[in-house]
Amino acid sequence: MPETAKAMTITTVAALVLVTAYSVALGGSGWLWFAWVVLGLVTLGVATTSRGR
Repeated sequence: MPETAKAMTITTVAALVLVTAYSVALGGSGWLWFAWVVLGLVTLGVATTSRGR
């Protein structure tokens, strides 16, 4: 896995942990989950295109 895809994967997992912690501590926010889903889809796209090289 190229470095960009690896860095994005780590960032996405870290964002998931932060969004989950925020939701548990202060209540859920639809915008945070929406942003995480978008980040996850972008990461998936980068990982898929990087794997094809």
